[in-house]
Amino acid sequence: MLDIAELLTFIKVAETHSFSDAAARLFVTQPAISKRIAALESNLGVKLFDRIGRQVQLTEAGIRLLPKARKMAEDLEDIKRSMTLQMEDVSGELRLSTSHHVGLHRLPDSLKRFQQDYPSAQLEIEFTQSEEAYQHVLKGHAELAVITLSNKENSLLESIPIWSDPLTCVVSKDHPLTHLAQISLVDLAQYPCVLPNKNTFTRQIAEQVFGKQGLKPQVRMNTNNLETLAMLVSIGWGWSLLPSTLVDDRLTVLNFPELNVERKLGVLHHKHKTLSRAANAFISLLKQASH
Repeated sequence: MLDIAELLTFIKVAETHSFSDAAARLFVTQPAISKRIAALESNLGVKLFDRIGRQVQLTEAGIRLLPKARKMAEDLEDIKRSMTLQMEDVSGELRLSTSHHVGLHRLPDSLKRFQQDYPSAQLEIEFTQSEEAYQHVLKGHAELAVITLSNKENSLLESIPIWSDPLTCVVSKDHPLTHLAQISLVDLAQYPCVLPNKNTFTRQIAEQVFGKQGLKPQVRMNTNNLETLAMLVSIGWGWSLLPSTLVDDRLTVLNFPELNVERKLGVLHHKHKTLSRAANAFISLLKQASH
């Protein structure tokens, strides 16, 4: 197999008629030039240069090789130029996994802007739960996940916080807890609640708060759909923790600092995967949207 460095060296020596001049043009030592030419001659089994005094001249074999070597060098430059243009172009497929809540309430503007700015890129979106989207990135099924970020670090994943998502404790307008001037976790634990499933980051946050006082919430129903949780709270099924984006006039926010916890929403990618230009462009748009 021909060595590209040896061929480029051959071309430069042929053009300059000098090993020393070729070395200066290629920013290497003269012995390195001699070694490359010797290796190329050995590989081809022919002599390429005659050394006459301080000048070198092409042999018949060298004359025949020169146009072919130049063509190979041109092809190589075309390949480099083509790859550079491709790397400057934001195109190709970007597989994105996101939670329903984040996708509905945080992503619309960024998704619209991405499609407008990068029409050559194909965005494939899967709406799922944050925990599943997390696994999609971990297993390489998605390049990015825009989700509720876990409070546990994973050495394989890079988490980039984008939005703060405060959770507030809410009840229906006619819930008995609305009549209490001060509410403790003990009071709250006496009433049923509706929360996301056990494996969710939001549920883990709630149980950690209760667990610090040796308490457990009375979970009446699990569902990962936050809009459904808001509806269940509004009809009196129990209290819940909901993002401020879902709190409306059907609900009453309890003044409960211990449960007014903060989630971090953001983008996740695998540290061992080289991000595509489309992925980097999308992350940049998300960061702009957070300001």
